[in-house]
Amino acid sequence: MAAGPTVKKIKETYPGKIRHVVKNYPYKYRDFAKLSAEASLAARDQGKYWEMYDILLTRSPKLDRASLISYAVELGLDVQKFTESIDNAKHAKEIEADVKFAESMDLYNTPTYYINGRQIIGERPFEYFKKIIDEELAQAGK
Repeated sequence: MAAGPTVKKIKETYPGKIRHVVKNYPYKYRDFAKLSAEASLAARDQGKYWEMYDILLTRSPKLDRASLISYAVELGLDVQKFTESIDNAKHAKEIEADVKFAESMDLYNTPTYYINGRQIIGERPFEYFKKIIDEELAQAGK
């Protein structure tokens, strides 16, 4: 089970009813975690955040610099701008702010999800999320 397909199914099942927010929390002991966060934000600069997000989830652990650049090519990004962005850690402050935010919430595991304040740690099947989302939507009268 992977987080990407489950999140995609949730978004497809609840169009216009949920908001999906991603915060960067690169695990300090995982190779290429910060570089991958930089890559997603460099892609965002060119309007392709979600496309890069999907690639990073589905192709992990192949997240070395050369692989990230090949994904940028695949997405039709301006590779020079993308490469300069990741090489210069253009988004380091934003990523660090996300890390501090996560730590302020005592969040130390990825993935971690919040559904109206209800914390879900780790990968879970779609049905697990669906039950919680349906409860929250019913409570909100939607």
